[in-house]
Amino acid sequence: MGSLLQAVGVSKLIGARMLFKGITLNIEDRERVGMIGPNGSGKSTLMKIIAGIEQADGGEFVKKRQLRMAYLPQEDRFETGQSVEDVVVDAQDGEPIDEHDKVVRGHILLSKMGFEDFEQKAETLSGGWRKRLAIARELARSPELLLLDEPTNHLDLEGIEWLEGMLKSAQFAFVLVSHDRYLLEHATTRVVEINRAYPDGFLSINGAYSTFLEKKEEFLAAQRSEQASLASRVRREVEWLQRGAKARTTKAKGRIEQAKEMMGDLADIRQRNAAGGATQIEFTSSERQTRKLIVAKKVSKSLGGKKIIDGLDLVLGPGMKLGLVGPNGSGKTTLIRMLAGQIQPDSGELKRAEGLRVVLFDQARKQLDQTMSVKESLSSGSETVMFNGQSMHITSWAKQFLFRQDQLSMPVGDLSGGEQARILIAQLMLKPADVLVLDEPTNDLDIPTLQVLEESLEEFAGALVLVTHDRYMIDRLSTEILGLDGRGGARMFGDLSQWERWRKQDEKGVEEKKSAGKTAEAPAKKAKSLSYMELRELEQIEGKIAAAEGDLHDAQRLMDEPSVLADHRRLADACKRMETAQAAVHKLYARWEMLEAKKA
Repeated sequence: MGSLLQAVGVSKLIGARMLFKGITLNIEDRERVGMIGPNGSGKSTLMKIIAGIEQADGGEFVKKRQLRMAYLPQEDRFETGQSVEDVVVDAQDGEPIDEHDKVVRGHILLSKMGFEDFEQKAETLSGGWRKRLAIARELARSPELLLLDEPTNHLDLEGIEWLEGMLKSAQFAFVLVSHDRYLLEHATTRVVEINRAYPDGFLSINGAYSTFLEKKEEFLAAQRSEQASLASRVRREVEWLQRGAKARTTKAKGRIEQAKEMMGDLADIRQRNAAGGATQIEFTSSERQTRKLIVAKKVSKSLGGKKIIDGLDLVLGPGMKLGLVGPNGSGKTTLIRMLAGQIQPDSGELKRAEGLRVVLFDQARKQLDQTMSVKESLSSGSETVMFNGQSMHITSWAKQFLFRQDQLSMPVGDLSGGEQARILIAQLMLKPADVLVLDEPTNDLDIPTLQVLEESLEEFAGALVLVTHDRYMIDRLSTEILGLDGRGGARMFGDLSQWERWRKQDEKGVEEKKSAGKTAEAPAKKAKSLSYMELRELEQIEGKIAAAEGDLHDAQRLMDEPSVLADHRRLADACKRMETAQAAVHKLYARWEMLEAKKA
């Protein structure tokens, strides 16, 4: 494998604060790199620097000649009025193919990603489908290196499984910034953490995420041991200095200088070991022992003429941790709003225990006033907060959520998504709850905060209703899974894997019913379309196209090799190979379009 990109000693300042320093990263062809780190460590900034959107303040980059690179930011933006087809066709500007081939390639790509209506306007798509379209746009650029910044945001569980499968079979290199631990485990071959806890500002480990965790703990344990050893040596030197060492001799002067260096090293290693701190989270339960907190009987709800919930039966009691899953638009948010008492069902009975206290984490974070200061949001402007019956100064309270004192006067709107999520968690912790309802609480949170959040929710004594696309969290916490099928139906499952098996069987059944319906309505249409051999050819042609594009990709890579460019005979052979591969791709695309047109 050849190197696509090398970043050496990269640093970045934000104002007077050093965001990161000395980051060194080498990305090989077809390598799969997962990038993690605490909120504010600079992951997104580093991705923008690699993509050429921002400039580093130090260090250098060495890129492969004519490297084809694509970048997927956290926010998905499309031009007003663009159709789904327009997005992927426009992304191919500069490709050495005609407009017709761009359209055909775009249709194939969109079909693989689940799109059916290519004329639909991009701005009308849901968050999950916007994310899929944004990924399709970058794939249409035929990248050798794809940079993905939190691509699971807005995707439902099905979408994340699709993304995982796509990345596992990718024929290009990628750098993936994500807090999805299952995705990191299954889709990456190396994990890099940006963190001040390490001497170089980062730690890079080859292997899956689980391997990274093992090696990371070994490294940090050795670093803590080194701190203890160094502290012992410094203590002995301090005792020697306090005895009144004779500083006039050369030997004594050297020892004094050595003692100063050790003190500096000890201060550095203490700072690094302290950098691994995490948010302190503890939700307060009301300790209410009522066996039935919320009871739903034959509850139904429609929105916009569509049945969202149909005949739901549910009982929530203390200690129950209900994971709520289903595709985007299946009614998860509607259901939790009903449970929280914000909206009422159209029919059926929804009973809440008298004086029930429901605390809701809203994924849109509408509870946060973006103009208020951090201090006002954390403590209503007071110098103290009351938590678990004890008074705590605002500075100490803010420190629990990793806010510095100089951030207390900042407007909430100036904070990162992860920092805003921590403020909302802090607010909820001050409210004793019978039922805790969390709607996508993991968005923008870093992995250390997720781990602390999970531990707190495990210990929460009330009822928990959890909506999240984080498969690890829902697997770890849920005592039961309520799956919504998107057609009003809901049923209980023992765990996430059981739900996923049922969903796939259900989808297969729905597709079979659709196919049967089409056959019954128009039996003659199918009979007059493709022959048996043409159907077989159509089934196999996408695989042939993928193989032909792989040959073309290899030919283009060969053309970029310095040794080939320096040898005119090898260069002529390479040019001929690329022309042959290009012609094969064009021929297959033309045949695919003809077969599709005949099928229609």
